[in-house]
Amino acid sequence: MSVHAQSETSDSLDVHETLQDFEATFHLHYDRIARAIARIVGDPARAEELAMEVFWKFWQTPLAQGTQGGGWLYRTAIHEGLYELRRRARRARYERLLRFNSPSTPEEIHAATEEQGQVRRVLAGMKPRDAELLLLRGNDFSYEELASALDLNPASVGTLIGRARQSFRKEYTKLYGEPRMGS
Repeated sequence: MSVHAQSETSDSLDVHETLQDFEATFHLHYDRIARAIARIVGDPARAEELAMEVFWKFWQTPLAQGTQGGGWLYRTAIHEGLYELRRRARRARYERLLRFNSPSTPEEIHAATEEQGQVRRVLAGMKPRDAELLLLRGNDFSYEELASALDLNPASVGTLIGRARQSFRKEYTKLYGEPRMGS
């Protein structure tokens, strides 16, 4: 009995020390992490959100904590900032493709409706998993969220998205010609 009680006390002390170490690391690095991300994304408010995500990942990755924790935090912060830029660019491409901006003339409305219909027909003709990947990714699902939602290996999500995009592009081009991205 006393061994078990001693073990519980030891475990609670370890958790308390880990929490204190995390808090100290957070206070030491948070401002610099947020500023580094802000320099990349150009949006201080979004940078603070991303900095919190970096620290959440840090908390969930015990192997990152310790003497090399600062380096891990900064590498992860840079990756998060760059990922945010890619996410924005991807969203802008999808918005242009799907015409989320309002067409103003009847001709533009007709062309946008026609192109949306073409995109929907191509998606409907694709393998369901590929279409799901593209649609969920277009709705800003992270790779981890995609893996969880579609029961995929997280390490293969990027490759599967690339293949799905190629499949979409090939089928769209075969049916309708090259997409008009800038019009």
